[in-house]
Amino acid sequence: MSSLFTLLAAASALALGVSATATKAHAADVKSVVLVHGGFVDGSGWQGVYDVLKKDGYDVTIVQNPTTSLADDVAVTKRAIAAAPGQVVLVGHSYGGVVVSEAGTDPKVAAVVYITAFAPDAGESVSSLIANPAPGAPVPPILPPVDGFLFLDKAKFAASFAADVKPSLASFMAYSQVPWGVAALDGKVTAPAWKAKPAWYMVATEDKMIPPEAQRAMAKRAGATMAEAKGSHAIYVSQPKAVAEFIEKAAKGVKTAAQ
Repeated sequence: MSSLFTLLAAASALALGVSATATKAHAADVKSVVLVHGGFVDGSGWQGVYDVLKKDGYDVTIVQNPTTSLADDVAVTKRAIAAAPGQVVLVGHSYGGVVVSEAGTDPKVAAVVYITAFAPDAGESVSSLIANPAPGAPVPPILPPVDGFLFLDKAKFAASFAADVKPSLASFMAYSQVPWGVAALDGKVTAPAWKAKPAWYMVATEDKMIPPEAQRAMAKRAGATMAEAKGSHAIYVSQPKAVAEFIEKAAKGVKTAAQ
């Protein structure tokens, strides 16, 4: 009988050891990042951020949203979250902030990160958030919709969206715009993730698409850990290292809280 007790004790110790290891792994397993682009662009703009995060050991998924409707974009993003290993830090730029606000309630999401992005409350949309700009605020050069889709004026794209991006690349971004569906702008958030998950927000102080004061107000309302950087709306393209480092701080902040 003593050998059986010894075996049971050994098995119990092993199970406890495995459990302790699993707990430690869980506390340190937020190494997946899902990046969500905004309107008028696609996921390729994240390449510089992707390169830094991959070099630093993160598993990175870049979502390619159709930007046809909020429901469609949330569905695509949730599939990306489901496919990512372990817990996820979910990152949104611009309109991507609306998508992560809606998709970020997924149980796998450990934190949401906003990069000069919209962070709507329940019942809000991009359309409602931009409806009454403050006096003197820059007005994005959005052209009238065609067949339910929007574009930015190509001649004004660089100054409004990508003022600190290399001119040749800013020009390419202007001429390779992705049609942004009016239905996506009108999509209302139901239960914003920032009310249930830790949030981080990077304010781009030279943004001509979303006024910095509006960014600060949304970050404050979300209770987000906020940082500011001098950059345009396309700061994720022009300053990928700074953006990647901010995302990594969020990931490490989640780990610290979990421990």
